Amino acid sequence: MAKIKKGDLVVVISGSRADRGKQGRVLEVFTETNRVVVEGIKRVTKHTKVSQSQRGSRTGGIETVEAPIHISNVMLVDPESKKGTRVGYRTEEVERDGRKRTVRVRIAKRSGKDV
Repeated sequence: MAKIKKGDLVVVISGSRADRGKQGRVLEVFTETNRVVVEGIKRVTKHTKVSQSQRGSRTGGIETVEAPIHISNVMLVDPESKKGTRVGYRTEEVERDGRKRTVRVRIAKRSGKDV
């Protein structure tokens, strides 16, 4: 199970020198290959050709898109200190619909705050 989810703010801790230290939001998580797509990180150029169905809406040419990077190369950003932090879990008893349930809550190990 991935500790990083879609919409999380992450920082790149290793990989390309151009992207190391940058922060961005997670756009997509691929759990089967352990990869994430981060906004503004690892931008690559993609050559596109106009197809018959897209002729009116999209033009061909060179566009830049974000490529996936390995999930071990990113770290969740602590909401308090705005630095990278590890992720832990805490269990809580929550009452929903008249029943008590045990829920796992993600916490930042650096500050102990909920993520």
